[in-house]
Amino acid sequence: MGYSSGRDFMFCNLCGTMLVMHSPKYAECPSCEFRRKAKDIIGREISYTVSAEDIKRELGISQISEEKVELSKIKKKCEKCGNDEASYYTRQMRSADEGQTTFYTCTKCLHQFQDN
Repeated sequence: MGYSSGRDFMFCNLCGTMLVMHSPKYAECPSCEFRRKAKDIIGREISYTVSAEDIKRELGISQISEEKVELSKIKKKCEKCGNDEASYYTRQMRSADEGQTTFYTCTKCLHQFQDN
């Protein structure tokens, strides 16, 4: 039987199942018992690249797009340059029964600091 020179030399021509090497002379399909001579397989290689995107797609993981968010501003003195305005956001860093952490960024020097 003929087969293409692509990647299918390790797969059954009849049902598509991956062939198994049962002896040094032939590879056999475990589903339908199709056989291919070992000399047609030995020494051939299959190589391919799997990207992180391929894995995420296969696992059904969707990427959250990062959008630019306008941070709120507050009168807060920068501990580095003394500027009186900072942008801020809050995040729950510890258990839910504890307060949120507020992260500040000075609007002048971009120094980052926080309150717990």
